[in-house]
Amino acid sequence: MRRSSLMLLSFILIIMLALTACGSSNNGKGNGNGDANSKPAEGTSATDNSGGDAAVKKKLTLWFYFEGKSQFDIVKSLTDGFTQKNPNIEVEPVYIPFADFKKRLSVGLAASDLPDIVIIDNPDHAAYAAMGLFADITDQLKDWPDKDQYFDGPWKSASYDGKQYGIPLGSNNLALYYNEKMLSDAGVQPPQTWDELRAAAKALTKGNVKGLGISAPQNEEGTFQFLPWLLSTGATFDHVAGDGARAYGVLADLIKDGSMSKEVINWTQSDVMKQFASGNLAMMINGPWQIPDLTKSAPDMKFGVAFVPKDKQFASVLGGENLGVIDGDNVKEAIEFIKYVATPDVTKKFSQDFGYFPARRDVASDPYWSENPQLKVFAENMENAQPRGPHPKWPEISSAIIEGLSKSLTLGTSPEKAAEEAQAKIDGILAK
Repeated sequence: MRRSSLMLLSFILIIMLALTACGSSNNGKGNGNGDANSKPAEGTSATDNSGGDAAVKKKLTLWFYFEGKSQFDIVKSLTDGFTQKNPNIEVEPVYIPFADFKKRLSVGLAASDLPDIVIIDNPDHAAYAAMGLFADITDQLKDWPDKDQYFDGPWKSASYDGKQYGIPLGSNNLALYYNEKMLSDAGVQPPQTWDELRAAAKALTKGNVKGLGISAPQNEEGTFQFLPWLLSTGATFDHVAGDGARAYGVLADLIKDGSMSKEVINWTQSDVMKQFASGNLAMMINGPWQIPDLTKSAPDMKFGVAFVPKDKQFASVLGGENLGVIDGDNVKEAIEFIKYVATPDVTKKFSQDFGYFPARRDVASDPYWSENPQLKVFAENMENAQPRGPHPKWPEISSAIIEGLSKSLTLGTSPEKAAEEAQAKIDGILAK
């Protein structure tokens, strides 16, 4: 019995010593040891290693929706590069499928389960800012000199109600592609105005070839393609009646005279590119992301790029993503990250790797974009590119705009009436 009692006493002492050791470790977390999410003790810094303590490392999370390993690796190059320069801040990239992305943000906002930074489609930025998802970082960027390098359209897309809720990550826009041989054979120049477009499209329409192709399905893709025409009239996304009717009308006229297929209401932007690559279109409206597939699909085709033909002014629409800072505990560190991504060398490499156009004027003037005959046009077109909105009710407004175009292109409603009906719906949306 005595032997058993001694063994039991020894066992209890071992357990007590182990617990004491664990308690010392836990106390150490409060002084900057072990816990990645803990803050340094008062009067110390994250880099204070005095006494042999390990440095505190803050962990931030970045949500994005780009699919594929190559896209993940490109995003991870941003987070890894930042951590190399800021060893006490780790940013973890987390892929969220695009179909679930908005739902995850909305649910996370209600449940306080959110990342620290998000890469978000630029027309959605204002809507989530209005919901309280993003931090107002206007004051933190007030004296940041880099902000003056951004094109107006991209910068505005990360704003809402006069406040800044993030910064642009990368951009793209729409322009006119044309088949150089077809235009030469028809004796026409790339059109710059709507009158020139009507004449050129009609002259280029022969047999199975249509003069122009656009993407006009009744969804956001269709609105994206229609906005350059609307904005060129001087109309705005929330005032489409009046001048905006001309935008509906110019595209409807191209269908009426056979210069554009009525099937455009079913074509995606990828479908339009395939029609152009196959020689079924002499001209198309599309973005720079189509260039790799176009050159692969039609390696012998010589094509040029020009601004979308204008009514009153050249206009384009802004595509791309922004970096949004979530309103939480790590706003300061998140701002450090987005400023790192914005540095010219980092944003240049990211834009090249990802197929973006830089949202910064100084980077966009780099020879990579400014000396390539096709890319140069898209780079210059950033001055004409305007954001979708920004408005917290953009999805509803977009739906009203594209519904009006669909009515015009099916020739069931006059452009004037279609614009008036769209305006009535927009007014109702804004009045809610």
